[in-house]
This record gives sequence, C-alpha cells and structure tokens, in this order.
Amino acid sequence: MSARGVRPGMLRHKENNPADAQAGKRQRTATGAGRQPLSAAAQPPPPPPEEEPMVFAVREDVEALLNEKMKGKNKMDYKGKSEQMMEYIKKLRACIKWLLEREDANLTEIGNITARLEAEGKQHSKTVVELKNSFDEARSINEELQKQYTSLQETLKKVEAEKMDTLRALQEEKDARTSVESMKNKLLEDLKKGKLEEKRLNDQIKMLQDTNKRLQEYNTSLQQYNSNLQADATKNAETMAKLQKEKNTMVETMNGLKDHANSVKMQLDLTKSLQNEAAKQKNELLKEVEGLRMELQRAREDRDNKSAEVDSLMAEMGTYKEMTGKAAIELDGAMTRTAALEETCSSQRQMIKTLETKLAAASERLKMFDLTALETMTEYENQKKILESLQSRLEEAEQQILDGEKLRKKLHNTILELKGNIRVFCRVRPLLPNESGAISYPKNGENIGRGIELMHNAQAYSFTFDKVFDHSASQEHVFIEISQLVQSALDGYKVCIFAYGQTGSGKTYTMMGNPELDDQKGMIPRSLEQIFQASQALNSQGWKYKMQASMLEIYNETIRDLLGVNRMAAQDGGSSKYTIKHDANGNTHVSDLTVVDVTSISEVSSLLRRAAQSRSVGRTQMNEESSRSHCVFTLRIFGVNEGTDQQVQGVLNLIDLAGSERLNKSGATGDRLKETQAINKSLSCLSDVIFSIAKKEEHVPFRNSKLTYLLQPCLGGDSKTLMFVNLSPEVSSTGESICSLRFAARVNSCEIGIPRRQTQMRSSQ
Repeated sequence: MSARGVRPGMLRHKENNPADAQAGKRQRTATGAGRQPLSAAAQPPPPPPEEEPMVFAVREDVEALLNEKMKGKNKMDYKGKSEQMMEYIKKLRACIKWLLEREDANLTEIGNITARLEAEGKQHSKTVVELKNSFDEARSINEELQKQYTSLQETLKKVEAEKMDTLRALQEEKDARTSVESMKNKLLEDLKKGKLEEKRLNDQIKMLQDTNKRLQEYNTSLQQYNSNLQADATKNAETMAKLQKEKNTMVETMNGLKDHANSVKMQLDLTKSLQNEAAKQKNELLKEVEGLRMELQRAREDRDNKSAEVDSLMAEMGTYKEMTGKAAIELDGAMTRTAALEETCSSQRQMIKTLETKLAAASERLKMFDLTALETMTEYENQKKILESLQSRLEEAEQQILDGEKLRKKLHNTILELKGNIRVFCRVRPLLPNESGAISYPKNGENIGRGIELMHNAQAYSFTFDKVFDHSASQEHVFIEISQLVQSALDGYKVCIFAYGQTGSGKTYTMMGNPELDDQKGMIPRSLEQIFQASQALNSQGWKYKMQASMLEIYNETIRDLLGVNRMAAQDGGSSKYTIKHDANGNTHVSDLTVVDVTSISEVSSLLRRAAQSRSVGRTQMNEESSRSHCVFTLRIFGVNEGTDQQVQGVLNLIDLAGSERLNKSGATGDRLKETQAINKSLSCLSDVIFSIAKKEEHVPFRNSKLTYLLQPCLGGDSKTLMFVNLSPEVSSTGESICSLRFAARVNSCEIGIPRRQTQMRSSQ
C-alpha cells in the first residue's frame, strides 16, 4: 500500500495490530524523545495532554514540511524563531515516527508476501505435475476429439448451409413483417383519424348492416328451403318411378290372373252345359222309364254310368269352385292393392302439384327479394358514396383545421418574433412504477395543449406556455413543433434551443434521446437530420452549404472540449485554454475549441456518440445517471446561392443544461457535492440574468458565470430562442416543479429583440 493511500484513521490505530508491535514501540520512543528540551534558553511549553500526534496522510504533506521556511517578526526575533524551530522539530519527529511505522509495516508485509510466494511455488510445482498428467490425458482425448471434430465439422457444414437457407428465409420473412408492420402502423394512424367520423356514421352503417344481414339471412333461408324442395321433389320422383314399376308389375300379374280366371270360367261354363245336358237326358230317361221298362237294365247301367260320370263331374266342379274362389280372393287383393297404389299415385301427384305451386311462389318471392336486395345494395352503395363523400369532407375539414393551426402557429410565431419573446415549451415525463402523479391538464377552453396544473399542499397552481406536452407525447410529436424553428438556421438565423429542469426530469432524453432507435431520437439528432435533408433539397435551387460542428461542456465552471483528440490533456491545461469571445455581429467563438467540418448525418452521429462517451455523468440518490455538466452543441451553417450570389450564415445551438437539485434530496458528497454546488450556482446566475432582462435593467450580469456568458447572444441578442422546461410528475417533486414553472414563465415574458437574418451578397471576383 502506497503512502498516498494511507488514511489518518489507519495510522492512529496501527498499534492494535500485533504485526506492528515494534512500530508502536518506536513510536513511543520517538514521542518521548520529542518531549525533551533542546536548550534551557528556548524550551517550548509542554503540549496539552489531549493533543494528538501529527499524522502525515500523503507524500505531499511530507514535502510541504520539508519545504517549510522559518519566519520571524524581524532578524533579531530569536525567541519566535526558536519556538518555530521547536514546532518544526516536533513535526519532523512525528514524520520520522510515521516513516518508521511505514517501514515496519512494509517489512512485515514483505515477509508475508515472501512466505506466500514460497507456498505458491510449492503449490505451483504440484500443479505443474498434475497439469502434465492432465495434458497427456488431454492429448489422447484431443486426438479422439479431433476425429470426432472432423466428422462433426462436415455435419456442421451441412447444418450451416441449412441454417443459412433458414436465416435467409427468416430475414425475408422479417423484412416482410417489417414492411407489414410499417403498413400496419400507417393504417392504424389512418384508422385513428377516421374513427371520429366513423363514430358519427356508425349508427346508420349499423342499421344498414342489420338490414342487409337480415336480408342475407332470409335469402339464405329461402335458398335452403328451395334446396329442400328440390331434394323432396327428387325423392318424390324416385318414389313415383318405383311405384310406377310396381304398378306395371302388378298390372301384368293382374292380367295373367284375369286370363287364368277366364279359362277357369270357360271350363265352369262347359261343366255347367254338360250338367244341363245330363239333367235333360235324365228327365228324358225318367219319362221313358215306364215306356221302356224293357230297356230298364240298360237304362240302369246307363244310369249308373251317368251317375258315376256326374259324381266325377261334381268332384271336378268342386275342385274348380275351390280354384275359382282362390283366384277371386287373389284378384280382390290385387284390385285392392291396385286401388291403394292408384290412390298413392294420385296423392303424390297432388303433392307434386302443391310443391310445384309452392316452388313457383317461392321463386316469385325470391325474385322479389332479389329485387329488394338489389335495391338495398343500391341504397347501400349510395350510402357508401355518401359516407365516402362525408369522409372526404371530413378530411378536407381536418386539413383545413391543420392548415388553420399551421397558420395560427405561424402568426403566433410571427407575433412572438416581432415581440422578441423567448418561446417556452413544457414537457412532462411519464410516471415510473410506484410513483403517484400530481399534474393535470385543462380539458376544455383555450388553454388545451398550452396549460398545465399542479396541486401542492392543497393549493392549485396553473401555468400557460406556448405548448405543453404530456407524458404520452412522442419524440417525433415534440420535434414537429420545433421543426420550423430549426429550419430557420438554414435561412440565416441564429437559433438556440435549450432544456431546463430538475435532475431526472428527462432533459437529456428530450435533447439526445437514444440515437440508435428511430422512435427515441432526441431533438439534437432529429434537428441535424432535418438540416442535412433540407440542405440537399435546396441544392436544386442553386444553394451550396458548408457546415461546422463543435461540442463542449461546462463542468465546475470549466470549459471542456468534448470533440478534442487528447481530452485529458486539455482538461489538465485548465479553463484558461478556452476563452469565450463575442464579435460585433453577435457571433460567439471559443478559442482553441475543436471545430469539425461535417458533410453528412453519419459524420455528425459519430461525433455525437464520441461526445456522449466523454460527457461527465454521475450517480445521485435522485438519478441513476445524472448529467453533471452543461452540454452545448453548435452547428455553424454557411450557405451560398450560386445563381443569385446571396450568402447566408446561420447558427444552431442545442443545449442540454445540467439538472437543478436540492442537496438534502440528492445526498451528494465529495466530488458530487462540488458538482451540485457549481450547477446550482450557474443556474442561479441564469435566473439572475432572466430577472434582469424581464425587468429591462440596464446592466445584465452575463459575466457572472461561463454558462450565461456563453448564452449572451441567445438571451440578449437577435436570436430565435426556445426553452424546454422538463418536469417530473411525481408528488415529491411538485415543489421543485413549481420553481421550474415559475422560472419558465419569467423566461416566456422576456423580450430579447427581433431576430435578424444574417445575409449578404457575395463579392464579385
């Protein structure tokens, strides 16, 4: 441990360490020797018992002691010189004692280090042997792994090829998603714009949609009913075809049965005719019985024969009767079935006729509904055209409102420029988790978008500025409001934009933001992008521009060059290296400051990144990464129109002030305390300058700080000046927020003069 690093407390309590016992002994001896008188003539008074021995904390104290010279009232003042000499000897003894203590401590520490080195050497030899064995094992394993590595490398090549293909596809998909997302964002913006008008016409559209929906549902039900009718007609046709086939089969069967019945009937008629003839013969025989008794035997035999024939004929006739009965029953059944089938066919015909009638009626109704739907669609198209015309009128009205707002802003800015006032914009950062807000905004009246209200100790405070941005305002939204002011720098005006507010209120985010993300870029990157884009667009009109950039910070009332190559050497050189000068035209120059010619936004972005890395930041209780200096970015613009020989010279100053903070809240100590005091002092000087300008005093104390002297052309000249006052919305910061708002209100009321454009004609060569 070096002498520079020894703290006083460590030296006072060194005797408590057993390793420093010898040093303590020497200390007591040296102290005792220090109390002995040098001579009887010049003996100093004994030191008070409570006085502690002198402690030398750093090498500079010893050197200061050695360089100390004896001084007296005159050359003959031996007593005073003797007293000084005794005091000096005391200090030398204390210094020798301190050196002996340090020597003993160093010897003890060297012994400990030597013992540690020997132990580490033994451990190292053991480790070397173990590492050798491990190395041999690792070599064998490495050979096997090499083989595996070769095979894996081939596999890896294949996987890499597949991976590259997949990555290409993924990149294409990402690009497509990005384009879709951008289109989606644009569509969402357009959708937001049309929501108001959509809300007004939503009821009519809903009525039309409901009517159209009911018509579509009814049309769908009719189509389903029509399809069901067609399906039923198809089924009925199939059923009729089957019944027709069955009818034809039954008709054929019935015809066959009729033929059979006719044949049986003919046989029965024949049998009946034979029976009648037999009965006639019997009657003739009975009549001839008496006359032909002689022929009785023959007649009897004939009778017996005839009786037998009659019996056989009767048997045959019974058989025929049975067959005829069965045929009649079958014929009756067939006739019954035929009648039933005919009834079914007739009912099916009636159903078909009914269905055809219903189908015709449904077709007529469908035609009517088609006509109604056509009329509805025509009406819907008309309503759609009306809606489109209303939307176009709404867009025209919105455009007129925007144009009117632009005209109002232009006239307002013109009035402010004529009055020479400093414009003030207020911006409130979003609430962080576990924070409660105390800020509100007017919801009606002329102060919408321009007013802000706070509650503090049950008392309401309201302020009005040129523009107020709430916590939801994006960086792009804020920049749109200052874009015309930035454009003035290209037209030959001096423009100054600076951010003021307490620490942690979002000043650095407003001015710098995150340059790597498009939606989080601050005012400085966006202003530079607009300057370069506008200068390129003016090339077609014959304008050629040259631009120079510089960036500095004011840290503890010392100017530091943030773009310097050897920044640490410049800091060691002190603040005398950089001096602020104002010429007769109101232009500000800082001597020996690095000025870089820039031709593109990429060069400026690189400079901003380099400056951001060099800027002084620190951690306090109020902010994790607090800016500890005032940062000033200056862009000088020189333009020449080759067609008209007109020259313009503009300056764009973009300033991020350090945050004001209260010591009881920030908990600053050491270097942070010095920084806080310097910041608060420079901001207090800025407040004094503003008060003097507001009161129109003859003397304005610009030279009280480097910050106010650097801002003199912006606050008291012919510059276009805008101040952002940044606020923290949490309840614990309302007191500081009210102070910031009051200061901003005073700034807003200051008249600094009418801005003057710096132009001249180029001299002919």
